[in-house]
Amino acid sequence: MPAAYYNSPIGILRITEDEDFITSVYALDQEQQVTPADTALLQKAVQQLDEYFAGKRTVFDLPVKQQGSDFQQKVWTQLTKIGFGKTISYGQQSKLMNNPLGIRAIASANGKNHLLIIVPCHRVIGSDGSLTGFGCGVWRKQWLLAHEARVSGVGQAVLDL
Repeated sequence: MPAAYYNSPIGILRITEDEDFITSVYALDQEQQVTPADTALLQKAVQQLDEYFAGKRTVFDLPVKQQGSDFQQKVWTQLTKIGFGKTISYGQQSKLMNNPLGIRAIASANGKNHLLIIVPCHRVIGSDGSLTGFGCGVWRKQWLLAHEARVSGVGQAVLDL
């Protein structure tokens, strides 16, 4: 499976590709040598991440696929509908999915998302505004939200339902 290691403001990101799909973007805590993208799709992913971190991209246009149940796929699709610079709570996400009692299952599915930034699970926060649950570290979630707030010029905006 082709992979590239990309140096970002939130650390080294490991980007993987399989069968013409980006299958993961994950932040690493350990040191890793940066390696160039050696396929056209990995190069496109790196370019779009460069644009995102430069404040010039708010939506990704990459073919993505990750392994998961039908339920997880629905949760991840819902995440892609959260606008750049906006946040929703886990409770709001469960309402949007017509599953108001499924908050824990939805939060668990969010945690299994392997496409950091591209499928923006960092935009889901606690109902009290707290930055809860982020597998790559809450500091990264905070950085990504602050970056998007800066770029969008609106601050952190919570969606009203």
